[in-house]
Amino acid sequence: MDFRIGQGYDVHRLVEGRELILCGERIPYEKGLAGHSDADVAIHALIDALLGAAALGDIGSWFPDSDMQYAGIDSRILLEKVIHSADFASCTVGNADVTIIAQAPKLGKFREAMRQNLAEIMGIDMSRVSVKFTTTEKLGFTGRGEGIAAEAVVLICKK
Repeated sequence: MDFRIGQGYDVHRLVEGRELILCGERIPYEKGLAGHSDADVAIHALIDALLGAAALGDIGSWFPDSDMQYAGIDSRILLEKVIHSADFASCTVGNADVTIIAQAPKLGKFREAMRQNLAEIMGIDMSRVSVKFTTTEKLGFTGRGEGIAAEAVVLICKK
């Protein structure tokens, strides 16, 4: 068996006038994330981790922000495109671990829905998906509330 680990990281700026969407969940908050798509920073980090583990490039090479077909797109659709692509067909996701880094809002009550969203899209049991939250103790751009970052680590097995 050919096990591989992938790591992903993404950042988006918080702005007025946008919805905040994380792991496919709409989060009530006064600001949302700026980006070409829906700016779901957590799914973007997960996509990069999956593509990295499979040595298939990165999110920017698959879904460039210069391509208008991806303007405003739901990031869950992007994750589905990767998971169901012919390039990824020889891979099975063992587990995924996502960490969202934000000073605010508090996200704990959304954890199970986020895990369920990701598990359904990847076609794996929810017990194999972890979503965690942390702050930076008011340090840096996330601590000042300027943006949200996310990291993801995945284990895949190539058949």
